[in-house]
Amino acid sequence: MQQIAAGDESAVAELYDRFGGLVFRVARQLLPTQAEAEDAVQEIFVRLWQTADRFDPQRAKLVTWVMLIARRHLIDQLRRKSVRPKSSSLEHDALQSLPQGAVRFTGQEQEQSTVLQRCLADLPELQRVVIERSYLQGFTLREVSRQLDAPLGTVKSALSRGLQKLRDRATTSDFQEWAAS
Repeated sequence: MQQIAAGDESAVAELYDRFGGLVFRVARQLLPTQAEAEDAVQEIFVRLWQTADRFDPQRAKLVTWVMLIARRHLIDQLRRKSVRPKSSSLEHDALQSLPQGAVRFTGQEQEQSTVLQRCLADLPELQRVVIERSYLQGFTLREVSRQLDAPLGTVKSALSRGLQKLRDRATTSDFQEWAAS
């Protein structure tokens, strides 16, 4: 780990050769697809490389350190996944975002959809896009950041400002009626 912290690429390769299979097996047990497990392994080894200077052989064995980092990353990934909307709600949201006339809603659903669309349309474009992609489409902020080719901090700020504007808008009667239903 000291060699990795010093920037030795061959040490990273050696670490991967030594622990890559173990980390992959654990990731594969926890994640639903092989592709997700492979991505997770890559992200875990990047994290190990970034935190190599924190490893203390007096406090833990190397395998313990590797598995601790892997465990934390996998738990974070599972938590993010559990927070995402279910696919059925994504399909419903996708149907609502189709051009007018493509899908017909009746009664209260149509009113709610109209109020929400109007509130979102009043937001600046970046705030609206970030809210739609993170809340309605289920992307993480990091994924939205990559999609928009914008810094993560900018995306987080846009989300925060957009949600605050929606909260402020909640004082108007049409939004209150929709939120109450």
